[in-house]
Amino acid sequence: MARTVKPLTNTEVKNAKPLGKPYKLFDGGGLFLLVKPNGSKWWRLKYLIDGKEKLLSMGVYDDVSLQSARERRDEARKLLAAGVDPGENRKAVKLARAEKNANTFEVIAREWAQKQSKVWTPRNKIKITNWLEKDLFPWLGNRPITEISAVDLKRALERIESRGAQHIAHRILQTCGQIFRYAVASGRVTHNPCPDLKGSLAPIRKNHYAAITEPKLLGDFLFVIRGYQGEYSTRMALRLLPLLLLRPGELRYLEWSEVDFEAAQINIPAHRMKIKDNGAHVVPLSRQATEILRELKPLTGRGRFLFPCSRTTLRPISDNTLNAAMRRIGFPKEVVTAHGFRATARTILDETLGIRPDFIEHQLAHSVRDPNGRAYNRTAHLAERKKMMQTWADYLESLSQSTKSAA
Repeated sequence: MARTVKPLTNTEVKNAKPLGKPYKLFDGGGLFLLVKPNGSKWWRLKYLIDGKEKLLSMGVYDDVSLQSARERRDEARKLLAAGVDPGENRKAVKLARAEKNANTFEVIAREWAQKQSKVWTPRNKIKITNWLEKDLFPWLGNRPITEISAVDLKRALERIESRGAQHIAHRILQTCGQIFRYAVASGRVTHNPCPDLKGSLAPIRKNHYAAITEPKLLGDFLFVIRGYQGEYSTRMALRLLPLLLLRPGELRYLEWSEVDFEAAQINIPAHRMKIKDNGAHVVPLSRQATEILRELKPLTGRGRFLFPCSRTTLRPISDNTLNAAMRRIGFPKEVVTAHGFRATARTILDETLGIRPDFIEHQLAHSVRDPNGRAYNRTAHLAERKKMMQTWADYLESLSQSTKSAA
């Protein structure tokens, strides 16, 4: 006949004093309070499953009250009635929770970013990290990636669109697609929801970069920037910008290790170019560009970047430095932008100077294919491009001199 156990009272539990050795106070249904010599009190559940007696910790008094301990006991006994070992069930739940936390969107996104950062430019690394931390992690970061749907992504992207950043919303959707493809490939999720959002974002309005194509105005600009009174390295960057035909970001991040005075060229590695599949990019240096670089070398040549930030040599000048400088010397954004000089060169080299369009496209680092559809290598038409770059520099110099003579 089973021994009848009188249920404990709150007073008995509270007033239980430690003795020289552990002792038990039974409540019934296998639940008891283990009182240890150091004064700690532990709830334990003794149960029988598959003919074996087991113990399960139910918490510490008084974090777990008598009532809470009884509720935990009752839940465990429901599992037992269904043939489930409550101890093994607890282990399984703990493991599932750990796996769930290990597969959150933030964990997987940071894992993906770490792998990708080996081929990112410093600028891209900063930009994408900011997107993740400011626009995605606050809303999706703690959620298991398996639970994130197209609707969840759309809500996050709508927050970005609501501040008028349509272009960034599209770029972040592309980034999410890469993260999910990585998660699929690594076995953490079976479906990439990003393609389901195709057409759900507002289309991007393409803004054409303002560019000077009228020779007189171009001559005025070239003459004025020579007298720019701001930071010296900014003035030199402004003077080089029309000569090198680089994108502003490629110009800003130029490093002295990439400048080859002997060969009269700049060699930009592929990972810093917008179109990386074309490989490294060679920029032939005209006489005028070489003179500017030799003038700049004593000032910034001991550091990494040609155009370091005024506050630290560890970073180049900012995104807005060149455009802001042009605004200060009286050229509004509707007239000229830093990126617009590429369009200036493309137009004048073709229509005025009669240069072959494919030479121009190569020098602009656009993707140019051979008859078999393969991308030309970095030295394609290099001799012709050297002549073109000198012709272009001479043309710009003549415009500047004409403005100087008329002044």
